[in-house]
Amino acid sequence: MQELRDAGVMLRLIYEAMKAKGIDTDLIFSRLGINADYVYTEQLRTPHSAQTFFWQAVEDVSGDPDIGLHLGQLLPVYKGQVLEYLFLSSPTFGEGLRRAKNYQRLLSDAANTDYFIEGDDACMVLDAASDDVRRLRHFNECFVQGLITFFRSITNGGFHPSRIEFEHQRNEGQEHVRDVLGCDVVFGAKESRLYFSASLLSHASPHAEPELLDLHERFASEQVARLEKRDIVGQVERIIAELLDSGEVTLDAVATRLGIKPRTLRTRLTEAESSFNQVLADFRYRLARQLLATTDESIDEIVYLTGFSEPSTFYRAFKRWSEMTPIEYRKTAQGKDAMVDAM
Repeated sequence: MQELRDAGVMLRLIYEAMKAKGIDTDLIFSRLGINADYVYTEQLRTPHSAQTFFWQAVEDVSGDPDIGLHLGQLLPVYKGQVLEYLFLSSPTFGEGLRRAKNYQRLLSDAANTDYFIEGDDACMVLDAASDDVRRLRHFNECFVQGLITFFRSITNGGFHPSRIEFEHQRNEGQEHVRDVLGCDVVFGAKESRLYFSASLLSHASPHAEPELLDLHERFASEQVARLEKRDIVGQVERIIAELLDSGEVTLDAVATRLGIKPRTLRTRLTEAESSFNQVLADFRYRLARQLLATTDESIDEIVYLTGFSEPSTFYRAFKRWSEMTPIEYRKTAQGKDAMVDAM
């Protein structure tokens, strides 16, 4: 199964909100095994599954049990991305919403939102998370505010939610959430939904421009195509993980498991701006860091689990990758590298 990832812009917006709130971001990042520079890595996409650990770390460091709700109030407007340009160059807000549906993957592999008309309201189904994340209170309450802030920005302040339904439950603080969001809020719903006046769908964009819209759609299509090309890397990594125990980790063996010719696999990896040796090395390095940082496995066992034939080969490779020995890395990273998968 392909690993789901989120666009780095989501983490960047939350990082800016954390700084605005005065949260110790260095402490949070040290727990995640990343730093502020990582947040601004070009074309960054982080593991969607890391949302759970991320929000737990933010709650622990901030000491705020409603931190997702409160960070949502401070989120900067989502700007400078192709999805914003699609909305602005579309003739109406509804047209922008319809077109953006085709390019949700630019925001997250897990996103599958949709909307429909229900009487005088339009209803947006917020299917923006995997099964493991969709009931995560901090994520939901922060994400919906980011969406509302964005929609207000592109409708010149005209967007206002009339009702919000969340899948997650709340045992307390329900009224506080309603005060913050400024509308009726339901908890424990079958799916998360955002309701707003259907009349907003016809809100005209002052920036509508057919030629620009065509250009933005082509650019969005190219970005999605680039992500699809990168899918082969995730597929190869999944098979590498299955083959490491056997020691038969070769391009031919992976191609056979994928049901394609080795030459085809080599070509597709090249199109994804990678190579088999690079994918294998990156996977081994990531796995080694994870094992060193989060387990007490012996070095000999880690050598075996990462598919190396002998300790000396593993030591040389790890020193080349990290400029530290495995033992040095374990001392500095143990307990801090929970998001190492994202790097």
